[in-house]
Amino acid sequence: MNRLRSALWLPLFNNLADPRVVARLAAEAEEAGWDGCFVWDHLNWRAPVREVADPWITLTAIATATERLRFGPMVSTLARRRPAKVARETATLDQLSGGRLTLGVGIGSDRFGGELSKTGEELDDRTRGRMLDESLEILAAAWSGEPVHHRGEHYTVDDLAFLPRPVQRPGVPVWAAGFPGNVKPIRRAARLDGYFPVNLEHPDQLAEAVATITELRNGEMASYDIAASAPADVDPEPWANAGATWWLPEIAPGTPIDTVRGVLRDGPASPGDE
Repeated sequence: MNRLRSALWLPLFNNLADPRVVARLAAEAEEAGWDGCFVWDHLNWRAPVREVADPWITLTAIATATERLRFGPMVSTLARRRPAKVARETATLDQLSGGRLTLGVGIGSDRFGGELSKTGEELDDRTRGRMLDESLEILAAAWSGEPVHHRGEHYTVDDLAFLPRPVQRPGVPVWAAGFPGNVKPIRRAARLDGYFPVNLEHPDQLAEAVATITELRNGEMASYDIAASAPADVDPEPWANAGATWWLPEIAPGTPIDTVRGVLRDGPASPGDE
């Protein structure tokens, strides 16, 4: 079994809404042997959350506070962001970090904080799915360094080159999120670099998704990532056996910093190390 890599997955709310605090946690995680630090990307969340940090500013702080950790938004709702701006941000962050950025993407939801309805964003899931796919097409073109010529249903980028390119080739790795059993996100993920199933209840759900993606990719899984998340006190080994390559112990919104440090100090998952 390959080593299961481990990452902190931090909701940037209340106590974790200070990018300096999160950067220190990331540095501590790197020293403790963790492999990554991913952050939630939200504008708003339900009570009792009141304070929310910007993920991109926080990721910049993480990039400058660490040397080895992989990091990124997990996940970003691209339908509420301009793809040309995301292209610039991701290329710059990848340059800043020496090629350590991973971009998690999804269609998002209005359920947890009304962040779509309260800001006038698209509420139809299918439409946001099309916007996401179009954004991914633009990002792939932008990361090539060649001029982008795109006129789509939702976005236009007319003869614009995005230089300097990301350090990583052919571009920043992209993981797509989706609920288990939802076919479209799995198909989207199979075209990309990784899959992040959300709200998993059992490793069998992960194994089923991995089997589907493996089939869609004609068995080409050597460089493909599957992220799994479950409560921090859950044994990660069954998830690794189901095909996970990354382990993201869940940290709930509002979790005290001391509790986060406890998870950090318990150390990364160890299946496959022996």
